[in-house]
Amino acid sequence: MGGFSDFDKYDAMGLAELVRNKDVTPEELLDESIDRVERLNPQLNAVTHTHYDEARKQIADGLPDGPFKGVPYLLKDLHLLLAGTATTSSSKLFADNVANHDSTLVERYKAAGLVLYGKTNTPEFGLTTTTEPAMYGQCHNPWNLDHSTGGSSGGAGAIVAARINPIANASDGGGSIRVPAAACGVFGMKPTRARNPSGPDRGEGWNGCSISHAVSLTVRDSAALLDATEGAAPGDIYAAPHKARPFLDEVTTDPGCLRIGFSTRTPLGSALDPECARAVEKTAKLLEDMGHDVEETWPDYDAGAIGMALVTFIAAHCTTGLLLRAEALGRELTSDDVETQTWAFAEMAKTITATDYARAQIMQQTESRKIGAFFSKYDAFIQPTLAMPPAPLGWIDMNTDDMDTYVERISTYCPFTSVYNITGNPSMSLPLHWSDSGLPVGTMITGAFGDEATLFRLAGQLEKASPWIDTKPPLVV
Repeated sequence: MGGFSDFDKYDAMGLAELVRNKDVTPEELLDESIDRVERLNPQLNAVTHTHYDEARKQIADGLPDGPFKGVPYLLKDLHLLLAGTATTSSSKLFADNVANHDSTLVERYKAAGLVLYGKTNTPEFGLTTTTEPAMYGQCHNPWNLDHSTGGSSGGAGAIVAARINPIANASDGGGSIRVPAAACGVFGMKPTRARNPSGPDRGEGWNGCSISHAVSLTVRDSAALLDATEGAAPGDIYAAPHKARPFLDEVTTDPGCLRIGFSTRTPLGSALDPECARAVEKTAKLLEDMGHDVEETWPDYDAGAIGMALVTFIAAHCTTGLLLRAEALGRELTSDDVETQTWAFAEMAKTITATDYARAQIMQQTESRKIGAFFSKYDAFIQPTLAMPPAPLGWIDMNTDDMDTYVERISTYCPFTSVYNITGNPSMSLPLHWSDSGLPVGTMITGAFGDEATLFRLAGQLEKASPWIDTKPPLVV
């Protein structure tokens, strides 16, 4: 039975304010979130683990007086560890991978007052742009249950879109915050490389391409959460540039007149759905009407080199993870242990030499400098998040043997996001357009390395001019 029926009238900061004012209790908010999971998850399959008893104990033990005190929160079932619970990465290899400690970011979530009550669906090891793992099954989009929620934070996107929670943990190594944000019609910010910590167990995710943060209903929730979690932990080998002031303050700050580029071109010349082009053009026109200097442009970078570098990093790091698991299990792994495309990465890694990896790092640095030069001329750059509205479920299949079709579909569906994982730039997806068929279409805006501040200012301005919070999917509590 739910505990607070007006739950979805508030974002996470609004719920925390109710707790501070004693208008509602953390127990009531948790009961409401649990009720929403129980009612909608049979259709969505967005939550794969529930930690209800642990969450109730967290409340009973006393919550810190953080900015999100009492707000229920779900972790993505990938990388992050919560003591006493399993993180499976949607792989049967890790079904019994119960943590005996918290990840650094989880410690910071707890310090912010968030109540951690479960984990969300993700593809195996976060390796693709849809959330349909063999272990847990397809995650369904609340806008249309026959369509993908994107990946790899697809469960998180569905949870926020369906108003089960106003904010949920997500991570992005090739687009995995922005893609589900676009597919589910919510806001998603990929922070600058190293803005949030990844320790103590994990080094640089995919050579620094992967970073954790969140998807959310509102811009201010994303900004406030990043304020609560950002900053290097002791022993981290590098840190993101220091912010000038709280990101939350930036959301309501007038950005002034910015020089903004936009493009509907795809990096390798593949097709772009007219709805995605329309989303970019509409956003560019809106920003121009606000007084920004907006022009069509394109950065000079080698999309092929960026793709090769990312694939090299993913294959090497994924395979290293499998080898470490094999050592822990005391046996060799076979293709039966993982999904087809995961094993394909493992086979690919056998052909990658140390020289290949070093060359990929050189490519990463070379292309990053090109993008850096571009952002010395522009404050922000607008592109589609995806090249088409949310794909039908089953269209991208991790267990297909048809590698050519799989690669072609991935590269044409999601050609825009991964460059900014290689370069480390902050990049966000905003829900500013819906297709004629009622599916959300995301607009991606990217900023200079270390400059989330400008993006949060722009996002706050766009959210005010074209609010999306009251645009809800058919499947919603």
